[in-house]
Amino acid sequence: MTQKRLMLVAAATFSAFMTHAVASRADTISYADAVTALAQECGADIKKHCKGVNLGGGRIQACLEENAARVSPTCTSTLSSVMTSIKQRQEAQMAYTKVCRHDMSQYCNGVVGDGNILACLIETSRVDGRKCDQVITDAGWR
Repeated sequence: MTQKRLMLVAAATFSAFMTHAVASRADTISYADAVTALAQECGADIKKHCKGVNLGGGRIQACLEENAARVSPTCTSTLSSVMTSIKQRQEAQMAYTKVCRHDMSQYCNGVVGDGNILACLIETSRVDGRKCDQVITDAGWR
């Protein structure tokens, strides 16, 4: 299996998790770094135990779980931590408007458009809401 194929398999593995969210706060990993980590740490297991499995739809994850007894501990650990981090990043991205509501009305009043409001929040040095600042950081926007 080529490195490119492994990267595609890893991308499909974590893309299945993108709709799930968790509430706890932790450092998050970029999507590109997640794909790289999964390709590096799980590539051999995917090649060995999931050969021929179609990409997407959580099939690779299901395959790795079905073969959990034979999957390397490193892959299992990496998969778990990467998926947790990606879930936390997505949760932060979905929650920022609620968490930053006060800062948006105080510092970005009159700014139109979601992208412009987010840019205002990121660029302003006046954002004093620690929760807002943290959710923007966890979302990977800073």
